[in-house]
Amino acid sequence: MPEVLASFRGRVSCQRAPGPLGLTLAGVTAEHPQQRTTLEFAAPAPLEFPATLEDARVDELAAGRYRIASAAGDWLINARAVHLHRDVALEFYRALPPRPVPPGKRLFWRLVLALAASRAGLSILRSLRR
Repeated sequence: MPEVLASFRGRVSCQRAPGPLGLTLAGVTAEHPQQRTTLEFAAPAPLEFPATLEDARVDELAAGRYRIASAAGDWLINARAVHLHRDVALEFYRALPPRPVPPGKRLFWRLVLALAASRAGLSILRSLRR
């Protein structure tokens, strides 16, 4: 019974590449609409594979055998491995917001950058560094 790896919603970018990861699909999935998802196949891309797909679905048929289905057609791929990546930066920074920079540190770096903007300031910074 096929297992769904990814069910993309909307436009899916399809990139061919020489080397071990020959086909990469990138887009947004129905399961995680806020995260950009990338699916990389350790196999060469089929010759007739398009540059973009709409509403693609990727199923694992058996170990190492995958089907990519969309309105444009179906493709079977034999891959040694498949790598699924999700961009979780939004959730990460929502859970751990960046801490505010202390005013003293902000003033220090503002002063250093202002000095670095002129020749005289650079010479002062160089003399302080020694």
